[in-house]
Amino acid sequence: MAISGKEAPMAAMGGYDSVLPFQAIGVEAIVINEENKGSAANLVMKLAREGYAMLFMEESLFLDLAEDVDKINEAEQLSIIPIPSGSGSLGVGVASIRKSAERAVGMDIFNVG
Repeated sequence: MAISGKEAPMAAMGGYDSVLPFQAIGVEAIVINEENKGSAANLVMKLAREGYAMLFMEESLFLDLAEDVDKINEAEQLSIIPIPSGSGSLGVGVASIRKSAERAVGMDIFNVG
């Protein structure tokens, strides 16, 4: 997705340790802590309105904002990708991909057997 001939920006949202590495590759790091966690959904909507193409979101936050993420996925061009935290994966990424694929093709293509 390009905006006015430029590449659309990307961001990573979550705990300090989870998002800091993304900054090294030019992705905007948005640290979420207990003080600003309540405004995370508003931040995601702001990113969508500002034309961000992709948001890497820590899995625990992705789960907390599941309802908002679903609404944004339906209405906006922003792609929200769950990422594991430093303590390991919760399996949310695979579930999200499965759900997106099922929505796109009308069936669970990963359920073979």
